[in-house]
Amino acid sequence: MTFDPDAAAGSGSGIYGLPFTPDDALVVVIPVPYEATTSYGGGASRGPEAVFEASKQVDLFDRETGRPYEAGIAMLDIPKTIVDWNAKAKGIAAPVIEKGGVVDDATRKAASEVNEISEKVNDWVYEQTRALLIAGKMPVVLGGDHSVPFGAILAYAETHPNLGILHLDAHADLREAYEGFIWSHASIFNNVITKVGGVDRLVQVGVRDLSNAEAAMIDGSQGRIVTFFDSDLAARKEEGATWAEIADEIVAALPREVYLSWDIDGLDPTLCPSTGTPVPGGLSWNEAIGLLRALRRAGKRIVGLDLCEVSPGESEWDANVGARLLYKMIGFALMTR
Repeated sequence: MTFDPDAAAGSGSGIYGLPFTPDDALVVVIPVPYEATTSYGGGASRGPEAVFEASKQVDLFDRETGRPYEAGIAMLDIPKTIVDWNAKAKGIAAPVIEKGGVVDDATRKAASEVNEISEKVNDWVYEQTRALLIAGKMPVVLGGDHSVPFGAILAYAETHPNLGILHLDAHADLREAYEGFIWSHASIFNNVITKVGGVDRLVQVGVRDLSNAEAAMIDGSQGRIVTFFDSDLAARKEEGATWAEIADEIVAALPREVYLSWDIDGLDPTLCPSTGTPVPGGLSWNEAIGLLRALRRAGKRIVGLDLCEVSPGESEWDANVGARLLYKMIGFALMTR
């Protein structure tokens, strides 16, 4: 089959308008449309489908990464199992969220049921990721809220011991639980740090919302968690530091093999206005891509990645940014392999 990378995407084409299937692609995107514990703005469960559609407007040649599409990029079908679990869990979680958490026997039972469904999602993501890694693929998780990559991170940590995670986010996501939900989007990295032994270091960038307990966890981590707070980054730039200098310092804190776990709300909210929990501040587009450049400069190897919390609003802007960010992340990961 002849493929013209400069032609418009066909109606039956895959992600980015590509003709690849998961069997013949190196990069396989795993869509996880799950957001059961989202307690503010919703819509992240529609992120994978929206990014898929927006991706067909992305030009495939990239001046920095060349032609990532040539390695083969494909996306699995939206999993009906996860869609059904999401609908069920959201319905059960709604009264808990409405009451602000577990306050009685009914909400305690509901939270427990949601936790059980979330564990099923974790297991599903783990099995999908593990099977693809065994097959020699590079699995990429596309959320959904930021709870969904846990299974993928577990599988990657088993395959790549002493893994480092570069976590871009407005939030620290280190809560032990939130509103009674153990597998909350606000708890992903508490779960990773306490349950995944293969992660050597978590390096967080852009954090500008965190709790007292999260601050204490960072301080007590003995260097396993290194957080570059957004306010500190802004102050450094005000004092004359270049972003390249700052980015080099950030990536120097990582081991050689790196997993990217990026919540789109780590960016300036003008780039993701519909995301569930937007916070003023954050990285510009070029600063985020500058982190990827810094990883390559430092000789780090991006072994895997996820992108979460893309929530399509009334326009296609959030999905457009998400699709382009995902393509850049994949491109730099392929360059560093």
